[in-house]
Amino acid sequence: MAAQGPATPSALYKMISIPEAQEIVLSETQPLPSVSVGFVDAVGSVLAENVQAPENVPPFPASIKDGYAVVTADGPGEYIVAFAAHAGRQQPRLQSGSVAYITTGAPVPEGADAVVQIENTEQLSERQDGEKRVRIVKAASQAGEDIRAVGSDIKVGQTVLQAGDMLGPAEIGILATVGAATLKVHRTPVVAVLSTGDEVVEPTTQHLHPGQIRDANRAMLVAACKVAGAQVVDLGIARDTEGHVEACLEKAINQQVDVLVTTGGVSMGERDFIKPLLERHGKVHFGKVKMKPGKPLTFATIELDSSSKRRMLVFGLPGNPVSSIVTFNLVVVPALHKMAGWQHPMPRRVHVRTSQDLKLDPERPEYHRATVHWRRPPKVSDSHIGGEFAAESTGGQISSRLLSMRSANTLLEFPAAKGTIPKGSMVSALLIQDLAGMPISEHLTPTASPAHYEFERKFEGFSQD
Repeated sequence: MAAQGPATPSALYKMISIPEAQEIVLSETQPLPSVSVGFVDAVGSVLAENVQAPENVPPFPASIKDGYAVVTADGPGEYIVAFAAHAGRQQPRLQSGSVAYITTGAPVPEGADAVVQIENTEQLSERQDGEKRVRIVKAASQAGEDIRAVGSDIKVGQTVLQAGDMLGPAEIGILATVGAATLKVHRTPVVAVLSTGDEVVEPTTQHLHPGQIRDANRAMLVAACKVAGAQVVDLGIARDTEGHVEACLEKAINQQVDVLVTTGGVSMGERDFIKPLLERHGKVHFGKVKMKPGKPLTFATIELDSSSKRRMLVFGLPGNPVSSIVTFNLVVVPALHKMAGWQHPMPRRVHVRTSQDLKLDPERPEYHRATVHWRRPPKVSDSHIGGEFAAESTGGQISSRLLSMRSANTLLEFPAAKGTIPKGSMVSALLIQDLAGMPISEHLTPTASPAHYEFERKFEGFSQD
């Protein structure tokens, strides 16, 4: 019998499912404490407290259009233009029998109760004394027409954003509107990324020696962490010695990072040191997952501060590039999202229709890389509004073939079973990218007029009942 290397407890770990692994990870993950930031720097963050409006918006009755402020009871006719009401200025009182030229957003002068848009007026020639006059062709139908009332957009004391809300461009605009210059958001997780292996060299290496490969995993995972909203600490490459791997682990501990992501060194080889070191420094929660690709996926926690009970989450990802990024999306990303304050950190699931026959694995559930796009169902006219997601496999699914992740925006969820999923089957899929960048398979028609839908209902025999 060959001599054994350092004891690796991989074979002793119970094999669990991905849903079980995700549940364990999220149960061990807590939202990070809040920090105060300026609203301009808050985009992409999650609010840690409610934001309320300190005043009404608008704080004054404001004109919705360019036109003339009027007294509704005056009706149509010719009027003196008493003054011009511009945005950002205090206005005099408007007397009945006259009108005031007004611009969009300007305060409606006291005495006026409606605005007539400029298209419903006719400008008349000035008198010799310079007095301007205008004819109101179509009068306001009621008081308040084309006026934004005080507080019609936002009322004083109204909660405009809630704790847990993701801050995108529109939310930043709302913060600016209510003057929330500084606010509390959940802190961004800090993730250290470490590659392992004597065969791994820097991507900048021009000439590879026999047995060497460039480090694709670390570059890919650093990018994936940034896309997930994390700050990244690059720990480089750990060589295949227990001492060097442990030194890199201790470096992550000393830097007090929130998460350590390693790639490689978690399988059954004599130089796979990650699991034994994690057992020594902390607690390994699982070390084997029933999935394809990514079976050796490992998760552990290490205590950083006993007084605050702060812990570092450690994810030992497999060394094969596809296994590494697939497990990252399924398990690490939900943890990062929960740390950042997301209320629903799990990947979003959609239903898609397969575009080809796809072979199943009889032993393990598979997460098949695919590209999803929107299309019309077969045998439907070009004018039809509606469609479905269709999934195109990215080709060969071997875990070393990183090209299978190129353009992939979903992972198709396949059960462990014999046979194939026939072309045209509806299957579940987990989104791993924003679908705003999905391929355009065809140019879909925009929303039609109501008459089009009435015709379509009659043509297709739909009932209103």
